[in-house]
Amino acid sequence: MRALVCKEYGPVEKLVIETMDDPTPGSGEVLVEVRAAGLNFPDVLAIAGMYQVKTPPPFVPGNEAAGVVAAVGDGVARFKEGDPVMFTSTGGAFAEKCVVKETMLAPMIPGLSFEQAGGFPITYSTSYHAFRQSAPLAGGETVLVLGAAGGVGITAVEIAKAMGARVIAAASSDEKLAFAREAGADDAINYSEQPLKETAKELTGGKGVDVVYDPVGGELAEQALRAAAWHGRFLVVGFACGDIPKLPANLALLKEASITGVFWGAWAARNPQLQVQNTMEMGQLIADGKIAPRVTESFALDDYVKAFRTITERRVKGKLVFTM
Repeated sequence: MRALVCKEYGPVEKLVIETMDDPTPGSGEVLVEVRAAGLNFPDVLAIAGMYQVKTPPPFVPGNEAAGVVAAVGDGVARFKEGDPVMFTSTGGAFAEKCVVKETMLAPMIPGLSFEQAGGFPITYSTSYHAFRQSAPLAGGETVLVLGAAGGVGITAVEIAKAMGARVIAAASSDEKLAFAREAGADDAINYSEQPLKETAKELTGGKGVDVVYDPVGGELAEQALRAAAWHGRFLVVGFACGDIPKLPANLALLKEASITGVFWGAWAARNPQLQVQNTMEMGQLIADGKIAPRVTESFALDDYVKAFRTITERRVKGKLVFTM
């Protein structure tokens, strides 16, 4: 099989494509023939050696994909050869085949293409967990989504809207905001041209937003926290801008606000049955037409430099996938 390999930490140019033997599934494992794999900002951090969980080189990056079961190991009961599946993994997805623990597999949601399913597990599960468990969202509440056109931000727009919230999308360009509005955003803030806190306050009649969803970090985080309402909830999702914010604790005190981290992967590992329930509920939202996974660009594995640069240069709208 062919695979994208990180032999040493660094920029995308240090990655190489190699041909290697097909992996063999062990007990409780499944071999998946990968059809599409989602590319996420954590993949950029992983190959640079900057992600919070480091994998020593050499390794094959990629943590989510969809495909067809090619073989099963001993003890596997839920899947058989030929089943269409989607999965998360601890690396290995940017390859033509990948061995995955049975517990990390899910049947492919009906109605999704391989490209949609390949980019679904991490971003949608993160946002759904954020609004279902981390900061349970009530209908009629207002959600401010930073980086609203990005891979995870656009899922937050969709899911919050599907849950009955009013969604304020914030992004760095009018083009990105137009994309967020197509996904259901009610209002928009171009934070390259408008002050984030003041504009969010104006849009809420001075009340502030009930929930902040922040996958961006940096200087925008404090502005967003200042735009939170009394008893507002601030969700720390990621740091796409590269800077981890140092939020003044007094802001949480003055608003009786809560600041909550969203680490979906670790949560799902500790709560597998709840994750299965979340996936079933998201499948129903898809069946009802309330969310529709958006894959805006797909790349052949050989075009990995272009794909990674689309993310690092912050040009991405929606989801990027590799197709095998």
